[in-house]
Amino acid sequence: MNILLASDGSDPANRAVDAVIAFAPHLRVAPSVHVLYVHIPIPIGFALKHVSREIVDNYYHEEGQAIVKPVAARLVASGIEATAHVRVGSPGETIAHVARELGCNTVWMGTHGRGTVTQALLGSVASRVIALAQVPVTLIK
Repeated sequence: MNILLASDGSDPANRAVDAVIAFAPHLRVAPSVHVLYVHIPIPIGFALKHVSREIVDNYYHEEGQAIVKPVAARLVASGIEATAHVRVGSPGETIAHVARELGCNTVWMGTHGRGTVTQALLGSVASRVIALAQVPVTLIK
C-alpha cells in the first residue's frame, strides 16, 4: 500500500503522522509512505527582480525539507518505509496530482477543522483534495 501523507508541519499534520503510525501495524503488508510538503509559490516575477531563480528554488527546497525530513524520520523510526517529497504549487491540486503520479492508494492529511463559513470564504486544502483525488482521503483533526 502506498500512502501519500501531506504535511505542513502544523499540529493537525503531526496528528496525521501519529495516525499513520498507529494504523500501519493493522495492515497485512507494511505501507510505503510518501511524505509531501507543498510550498505555495511566491510571485516569481517579483522575486526574480531581486534574487536569482536558483536562490528561489533553494528556498523552496530547504523550507520543504525542514518539514518532510523529520516526518520521514519519525516514520522510519516506527518501522515504516518513507520517502520525502517537496513540490511547489496550489496545495490541493498538487496533493491530488502527486497521489496519482506516485500511484498512491490513499491520501492522509490533517485538517484545521475550520467552520463552514470560514471554509466557504477561504476554501480548504482538504476540500480541494477530496474533490480532486481519485483515491480515498483520510482527514485527521
